[in-house]
Amino acid sequence: MSCAYVTDGRRAVKVRRGRFARQRRACGYSQESLADALGVDRTSIGRWERGESDPRPFLLPKLAALLRVTLLELDALLQRDAITVAPVPRTKDGDLDDVIRRDFLQMVTTATMLSDLGALGEAPDDEHTYQSMNDHLWRLHARAQSRSPLFPLVHSQIAELTSALDGAGSESVRRQLCGEAAELFQLAGEVLFDCGKYTDAAHCYTLAASAAKEVDSPDLWACALTRYAFIRLYADHDSGKAVQLLDHAAALAQRGDSSLSTRHWVAAVQAEAYAATGDVDSCQRALDRAVEVHALRGDSRNRGWLRFDGSRLAEQRATCYVRLRRFDLAEPVLGEVLQKKLSTRRQSSVLTDLAMVGAQRGDVDQVVDCARQAVTLAQRNASSYTVCRLRTLQPTLMHFRADPRVRDLSVHIDELNTTAPQSRGGAL
Repeated sequence: MSCAYVTDGRRAVKVRRGRFARQRRACGYSQESLADALGVDRTSIGRWERGESDPRPFLLPKLAALLRVTLLELDALLQRDAITVAPVPRTKDGDLDDVIRRDFLQMVTTATMLSDLGALGEAPDDEHTYQSMNDHLWRLHARAQSRSPLFPLVHSQIAELTSALDGAGSESVRRQLCGEAAELFQLAGEVLFDCGKYTDAAHCYTLAASAAKEVDSPDLWACALTRYAFIRLYADHDSGKAVQLLDHAAALAQRGDSSLSTRHWVAAVQAEAYAATGDVDSCQRALDRAVEVHALRGDSRNRGWLRFDGSRLAEQRATCYVRLRRFDLAEPVLGEVLQKKLSTRRQSSVLTDLAMVGAQRGDVDQVVDCARQAVTLAQRNASSYTVCRLRTLQPTLMHFRADPRVRDLSVHIDELNTTAPQSRGGAL
């Protein structure tokens, strides 16, 4: 069987999809019969199995059903088997990852430009499939310990939406696709943020806000602004700009769907921003607004671009207390939260706050114990957010530099900080 060649930035890699081919045969399909069942060209299956191309996103649900697997299992089958065959030089303008990322961002921008145009050509037949794929990608994002492997899937979906927008034949179809693009750009921004690509993430959130504005979706628009404010707060440490963005998001959320938790999520992030500025009263009022999420009936989330249900409010409140230097209030809340079943990302955040509490008490043992656990979790989940949180400890650790354990800890945190934040040009 012939194989495709890709690169990892250093080597040429021969790829194929042996597990996919074995599953196809186990289900009784030849390449030709599977192609007929999917309604694709008969050579497509061979190209997929050789790693030369990928199935189009809207085909994935039907392909999974034919192969008798779930979408998650299909993702695993479509992972390429790789054999390194030769070194590959770097590109002139940077590594290959940078080239792919620039291509992706150009594609996102093109999709947004198309969403601003009037109807062109014929309407696509499969516009409903983009929403189902978006939903699938958000589910993968929620379950993934490391989000960076999602980037190629998001890249592919952006390409499909760009093509669909270019051929949108009616105003209603164009608006639907534009709304789906606003969702997808926010997912792309979250993946890029977790990879430490803060400028690129901010670009995606800006375009998501533009697309949401185009279709007059206040909830989508408010969520895009809130995600952008999160970058300002945790990557830029610009709490003033974050407060301004969140004020705008809060005003939009008031115009949105009252059954959704948009305004409550905005309030929760507002509380953290106000705490960072030292505004105790505004922080408390925002927390009080966020708590009202528990009064909503039914499911107030869409489990994609809006996931806030109040389950993290206790730790968010504790984070506010830490920022306001009310460590006496923060510690019991953090200790209680840590007893719950948390994701590695949330555990790392809580442990970082507990290390900060220990530092303010002069308890170097608590600092070292909690921060070491947080570093271990950060190494496991590869999240830029956990690195940002741990970096806030660094100035405090300077007071304990005489302790060799603290010096060693500081080195490990520095090693986590592999991607320095870049300044954000322009305004939203």
